[in-house]
Amino acid sequence: MNTHNYNVIYKGDCLKYLSDISLLPDKSVDLIVTSPPYADKRKDSYGGVHPEKYVEWFLPISKQLKRILKNNGSFILNIKEHPLNGERQTYVIELILELKKQGWLWVEEYCWYKKNSFPGKWPNRFRDSWERCLHFAKQNDIKMYQEAVKIPIGDWAEKRFKSMSDNDFIRHASGNNRHLGRKVANWLNKRKVFPHNVLGFEKEHYNFPSNVLNFATECSNKNHSAVFPLELPSWFIKLFTSKDDIVLDPFMGSGTTAIACILLERKFIGMEMVDEYVKEIKKNINKVNKELDKNIVYKIKQ
Repeated sequence: MNTHNYNVIYKGDCLKYLSDISLLPDKSVDLIVTSPPYADKRKDSYGGVHPEKYVEWFLPISKQLKRILKNNGSFILNIKEHPLNGERQTYVIELILELKKQGWLWVEEYCWYKKNSFPGKWPNRFRDSWERCLHFAKQNDIKMYQEAVKIPIGDWAEKRFKSMSDNDFIRHASGNNRHLGRKVANWLNKRKVFPHNVLGFEKEHYNFPSNVLNFATECSNKNHSAVFPLELPSWFIKLFTSKDDIVLDPFMGSGTTAIACILLERKFIGMEMVDEYVKEIKKNINKVNKELDKNIVYKIKQ
């Protein structure tokens, strides 16, 4: 990709720019991570899309995203349907099925658990404290750096590893013949395999996370109606990209994905149609450049 076509924010409707092959050639982006306006939400800024029209509205966008994404790349879609007239809407489920018809593989569904969601209850439900992060890809063989998102196991590990048995060094298959299994010794963060009951191992042990992501919602004022926290795009950027890879967010909002890319030394491309949010993106990138004493050169185009 031409160097003029990354670290750039395109001001306007994303479909206009996504459809321009001169700006975004085929198979030119490593990761797409975005949170589009939900149906009938953000009406003041984005006009709102009716739930019955949402799939029809999004499919031309996803068609271009599929063209732009590299064969081994990933597409993360943060979205959640809202209740209407006492029941959940179904446009997200319908969208998943239509994306599969479009040729996307639905690889995984991550649950973003919002630890500080607003308290409360309604006549037939409690507070909504999670959102979907749907993982799509073009093929099964995708680029993925699982080691980059390993997390500490916890203090219980020291006691557990001091009393390991021989069985803990053997991989045990699941009883339902689903090709799943476990080997407790794999949890040891060691350069070589030690026999059991050996003391003196490192106190900090790491394991792979689950598909439930625990991130608080963004509490600081970002002048945007629905800002996702910096940790959310950062986690997927670390998992699916390496240094200098290109990340696309066609609904950039206040620029959270761009900030995550700068901090993680990735390149970014974004689209945003609201003038106020474009100004916010510029302010946020300039702030990060100043705080980190960096000089990330970026462009605002329309």
